[in-house]
Amino acid sequence: MRTSVKGPLMFSAFWGVVVFFAVLIFASGGSGHSPRFDLAFTGGGIAFIVSLVMAAMLSMSYKENAEHLGKGSGVNLSSRKARSHGGAARGPAAPPAASPEDPEAPAPGH
Repeated sequence: MRTSVKGPLMFSAFWGVVVFFAVLIFASGGSGHSPRFDLAFTGGGIAFIVSLVMAAMLSMSYKENAEHLGKGSGVNLSSRKARSHGGAARGPAAPPAASPEDPEAPAPGH
């Protein structure tokens, strides 16, 4: 698969220019001081490199989904709770526990 590098380069160049002008404006310390081109080029270069590396890592991690994942509706249409989801299993109800007032009930542990 051939991918283009124009998109990530333009993305990185955009952020490099934005950071360049932001640092150029804000690092001078006011209109009475000269602009700090050294800091602006440094900040723009760092922003360009960091955004380019991030875009490259994201493009390398891209992987197509397996074909079987695109099959089906993706919706569980059953309204019954599944037994494997941690809920109580549905089935015949357990016999009720003997009450302490019932003299005919066997004692616990016998």
